[in-house]
Amino acid sequence: MITLEYEKSLCSSIIIGVDEAGRGPLAGGVYAAAVTAPLGVAERLLVGDWREINDSKALSTKKRERLAKVIKSTPGCIWAVASASPAEIDDLNILNATYLAMRRAAEDVGSRLAPGDVKILVDGNPAKGLPYPAMNLVKGDAKSLFIAAASILAKTARDADCERLETLYPGYGFAKHKGYPTKDHIAALKRLGPCPEHRRSFAPVRLAVI
Repeated sequence: MITLEYEKSLCSSIIIGVDEAGRGPLAGGVYAAAVTAPLGVAERLLVGDWREINDSKALSTKKRERLAKVIKSTPGCIWAVASASPAEIDDLNILNATYLAMRRAAEDVGSRLAPGDVKILVDGNPAKGLPYPAMNLVKGDAKSLFIAAASILAKTARDADCERLETLYPGYGFAKHKGYPTKDHIAALKRLGPCPEHRRSFAPVRLAVI
């Protein structure tokens, strides 16, 4: 259940929720988003404009896209989306590239905050290199309002990038499988070889190099 329980438990004036999307795909960047709003504003949003916000994986594509627009246009909400490229993923490994994307998003939000005590709520396991003290929350995208909002922004941004890849590199089916290692994607890799946006350090891509 989505609540503000975890945001309030940190007893901090400013809480940033952070989540990522795209660790598992074979192509494209890994994305992260960061979201914050004053807790008083967030309490009204929880029963108002943001009442449908949930873990992005539990929402339809249309609902995610609609809610992403709502989040971005909410007065008082500060948000950012960042990514790490396939080249950075190959250079750093996917875990460290995910941390990099998270740090970029959190730093972007942080640069627009008034001075104060800032803490981060991050989905899943502890994340390294974040710019503020962080608390990790397993399945946080289904519990914390700010993490859930971040999950929606990260997912919709990555899906939009897959639409871009579909236009640039037709034949792989990026718009359909979003870069994940589906049967059709693997078949396209074997037929066409990797495109410039494939992650060369991932075994299915490495094995498909022509």
